[in-house]
Amino acid sequence: MAFPDTPLEVLVELLLGGTWTDITEFAYTRGPITITAGRSDEAQRIEPSRCSLTLNNRDGRFSSRNPMSPYYGQLGRNTPIRVSIPGEEPYLLLDGEEATYASTPDVAALDITGDIDIRIDATVTNWGTSIALELASRYATSNQRSWILEARFDGILSFFWSPDGTLASRLNARSTVPVQLPTSGRLAMRVTLDVNNGASGNTVTFYTADTMAGPWTQLGDPVVTAGTTAIHGGTAPLHIGNSLNILDSPLTGRVHAFELRNGIAGSVVANPDFAAQAPGVASFVDGAGRTWTLEGDAEITDREPRFTGEVSSWPPRWDVSGQDVWVPIEAASVMRRLGQGNKALGSTLRRAVPSFGPLAYWPMEEGVAAVQAYSPIPGVAPLRLEGVTWAQADSLPASNPLPVLASNTGVARTMYGAVPAPPPGWTGWQVRWVYRNDDPDPTLWTFMRILSNSGTVRQWFIQTSDSSSRVRAYDVDDVLVVDVVIGTGLDLYNQWVAVDFHASQNGGNIDWRIDWLDVGGSAGGFGSSFAGTLGRVTAVAGPEGGFAAELDGMAIGHISVWPTTATAAYDGALDAWAGESAAERLERLASEEERLIVSQIRGDFAITSEAMGPQRPAELLELLRECADADGGILYEDRERLALVYRHRASLYNQTPVLSLDYLAEGEVPPPLEPVEDDQRVRNDVTVTRTGGSSGRVVIEEGPLSTLAPEDGGVGIYDESVTVNVHTDGQTEPIAGWRAHLGTWDEARYPSIRLMLHAAPHLIPAWLRFRIGDKGTIANPPPWLPPQAIEFLGQGYTEVLDQKTWDVVLNATPARPWNVLELDSDDSRADTTGSELAAPIDADDTTLSVSTTSGRRWADSATYPSEFPFTITVGGEEMTVTAITGTSSPQTFTVTRSVNGIVKSHAIGTPVALADPVTVAL
Repeated sequence: MAFPDTPLEVLVELLLGGTWTDITEFAYTRGPITITAGRSDEAQRIEPSRCSLTLNNRDGRFSSRNPMSPYYGQLGRNTPIRVSIPGEEPYLLLDGEEATYASTPDVAALDITGDIDIRIDATVTNWGTSIALELASRYATSNQRSWILEARFDGILSFFWSPDGTLASRLNARSTVPVQLPTSGRLAMRVTLDVNNGASGNTVTFYTADTMAGPWTQLGDPVVTAGTTAIHGGTAPLHIGNSLNILDSPLTGRVHAFELRNGIAGSVVANPDFAAQAPGVASFVDGAGRTWTLEGDAEITDREPRFTGEVSSWPPRWDVSGQDVWVPIEAASVMRRLGQGNKALGSTLRRAVPSFGPLAYWPMEEGVAAVQAYSPIPGVAPLRLEGVTWAQADSLPASNPLPVLASNTGVARTMYGAVPAPPPGWTGWQVRWVYRNDDPDPTLWTFMRILSNSGTVRQWFIQTSDSSSRVRAYDVDDVLVVDVVIGTGLDLYNQWVAVDFHASQNGGNIDWRIDWLDVGGSAGGFGSSFAGTLGRVTAVAGPEGGFAAELDGMAIGHISVWPTTATAAYDGALDAWAGESAAERLERLASEEERLIVSQIRGDFAITSEAMGPQRPAELLELLRECADADGGILYEDRERLALVYRHRASLYNQTPVLSLDYLAEGEVPPPLEPVEDDQRVRNDVTVTRTGGSSGRVVIEEGPLSTLAPEDGGVGIYDESVTVNVHTDGQTEPIAGWRAHLGTWDEARYPSIRLMLHAAPHLIPAWLRFRIGDKGTIANPPPWLPPQAIEFLGQGYTEVLDQKTWDVVLNATPARPWNVLELDSDDSRADTTGSELAAPIDADDTTLSVSTTSGRRWADSATYPSEFPFTITVGGEEMTVTAITGTSSPQTFTVTRSVNGIVKSHAIGTPVALADPVTVAL
């Protein structure tokens, strides 16, 4: 028997000593497990998820400081906890670690050298977190490279193979379009290779399906390459989820099934069906006779985590007799920890430059009372800088405030920073820095000096004026060996500029080059060569005798020295990553912060999220939320691991329902089901301001929720003003328009929808698949409500798990505002801006006279026959339009009446509109 005839098999585990430990027997049933996740509505930010339960502590095992506890020394602040229940079917769970995968050893049947067909059914949770994810392979770096199937960060599938096992002969084909990833993340992927397509070439074709059962849909165009080919038979084992000794990332998520076929749709030579295996097995034989072994932390499980979080405290409680001892705990998601006591992340330059391994680096972001600039590079002494006003220049988004040369400090304006020796084998070096000078001067003044204690050149001088720049180099005897004047101009003034000066040994010559990069703009430079021997950089300094008075007010910072002529340290970070998409920023921050993983839910990889403005120093959680605010998506917690999930705004559009309820079906929609029509979310005058920029405003001036006074058919003014960190001023008005669209959607809200899963256990599989932001429907609402199905998006929920009951209260908002226009879709139509009945109709009339009062007329059936039929609504009655005649207003509609069960007469002037109109997406 199954739940609710038998108790719900809740599993409670603690991560102790690196191992998930079952403590279910100590979880009291007298108090149910309560889980709260998400938010109350779409206007709110997600708050940390919570899980409350009570543990039996009679033996003191959950008293964290009790030395007699079997868990002594392992319970503490933020001990990970996981609550799960049985799911629909088993699966292979992979955690993304290098040593975690499933494998079967090489046998002759796997040594396919001709046509091949590879299929995998997986739920991937780390799309976008790496350049490429390893799905399956027979690929060893010791010249045993046969093939590897990967999923790229951008949704492109990639297939590599080698005819002889070597890297040099390796070939590659990529799908011509990205996959369409369901919001669940589960997708079956397939690749076939025809080694000889009969036209002196080879063909790789990619496919996708909902599951391994198909049907398979071709992904983009076949990739045809000249020349026939072959696949190295090799000796590599067959791996799922990770390959041997390559740099791409292992798969994180679930694998449901895999197939390898000899020939396209040929004989099956390996087919592990993980859904058919018993949970907990470490090895099994598949239907093709292959023996599979799970490596590392890979496991076959059927558990569905409902909460993964951390226990911050273990408060012991007992009654006066001492016979009843318990610990009430409330665990919280990782978002709680991220939001507590975290200092602001450093500037983008300060974070990026040290990670690339410079010889020396001085950010120069000190406070106003500083006397020197420290270096975050171990072993590098502080840079001495005198005659400056610290923390003065704050207009560079990539930096905290930087010092400026000052004329009123009473000391000489000098600078000196010693540079350690480079590693053996260096052949060149690079010095980079940023500066800003707002006062052009006709004289060439030195603003950087690079020193060396060996080689032909002992001092390099970098000079600038209002019309040119100059590079000078002197030898050990102060003889001038380089003197080059470069025409630059005023574009190096009144803005931040990054300078890159590098030199390298090229035979008997020294090659050097200088480049200036307008921050956020274009680059330009000059290079030359002369005979000599290059010495290493020993110091960077200001001009001898101090900076000239004409350089007063110049800001300078982020000086770095490198044992190479090129570095990517400043790429992106120099512009504070301005212009990257919200999804890209989330992924980058996650990769930079080892304490955080951000999973992505994407509906369409081709749709990019909003372009972000510069990343200013702020707390990590605030930076993450800033991305969600700009894009309009949802940032929430992963219930399967200590991580966050970002749901791209586009994944909320035009969803297929995950949870389909029927009000008339017993137990599916228990009371209360209470619609709310209030002004809580009405916003009809919206101003959106770009951080540090301009604003866009949208006012809804017509309609029932417009700014018109109530006596004129509106509700009056409901305004809001929000600030978002987007890239351009032009983004603000479309965002304001979308927010106004959501804020004036004229439909009742159902803020709470209850599920009693013990009364309707057939809904459990759908509820387990349901994620925050997913769509649900309620068919056949009661007759006192509008007859059309209720459509909602789940914004959050409270879930109560007990032995014989499983209660859910879902926080919901209307889903119809998220139905957006899709080109070439039969289900996607834009409404007219105004139509009404030109004559009254009785309850049984099947022809209507319709006038278009504003905008374009309706398409007639003679000219646009493929546009019919479609559904309209007239006074609450839905009708199917089968034909329209006439090319001017009024037009004649032929209709089928009472599609939604409403039968009544309608007066002249009754509005006519599409039953399910769509809007243009943001």
